[in-house]
Amino acid sequence: MPRFKDYNYSQHIMLTINLENQLQPGTFEWTIHHLSNDKIDLSVFYDDYHNDDTGRPAYDPALLLKIVLFAYSKGITSSREIEWSCLNNIIFKALSCDLVPHWTSIAAFISGHLQAITSVFEPVLLLCDQQGLLGHELLAIDGCKMNSDAAKEWSGTLQALTDKHAKLKRQIAYHLAEHQKQDKLNNQDQAQRHDQAIETRNNAADKVEKFLEEASPRMGKGSYIVWFIT
Repeated sequence: MPRFKDYNYSQHIMLTINLENQLQPGTFEWTIHHLSNDKIDLSVFYDDYHNDDTGRPAYDPALLLKIVLFAYSKGITSSREIEWSCLNNIIFKALSCDLVPHWTSIAAFISGHLQAITSVFEPVLLLCDQQGLLGHELLAIDGCKMNSDAAKEWSGTLQALTDKHAKLKRQIAYHLAEHQKQDKLNNQDQAQRHDQAIETRNNAADKVEKFLEEASPRMGKGSYIVWFIT
């Protein structure tokens, strides 16, 4: 029996890292980080804050938008789970600059800024889509690729872009609504969610294994129908 070095994924380690270096250039998370910092006008949020001279400093809307949008791309629509991710996941830590907003702060931000969040998410996701960054994310949308030539970029793409924009708005609305719904429920803790995810994947793996055992190929009998496990 070969011997291997011991390792333990459950161990706690102390690391000295640069947070921004965790956002690999060209990735979805790196792009939303820089768009939120440098390109997107977030002044639509500022009128709701009245702590210029007194009161506790608030979380920057740019920071909250980054972690919420990244969470949606991973299928996370729960303020409690977003808080947990900021505490435990290195990419969330990088996007939140190692701040851990309480789940009630995240929930209040979502419920209090639905229209403003939608107006910001739309251009960010459209830009990410044009860079080909949504293909493996849950926010992926179908549509056209626009030519970079200014004289041609709108030729034959207006309807496709309009359709894409409409679909994108529906996706954003769905995720925001799902987020608010999850926040009203008694959410399971992380351990329960982890166990559920393992059980779901194990059940799917068992189905695949059973199918492969029972559907042995028959030469010359035609091709098999490809089916998907949901």
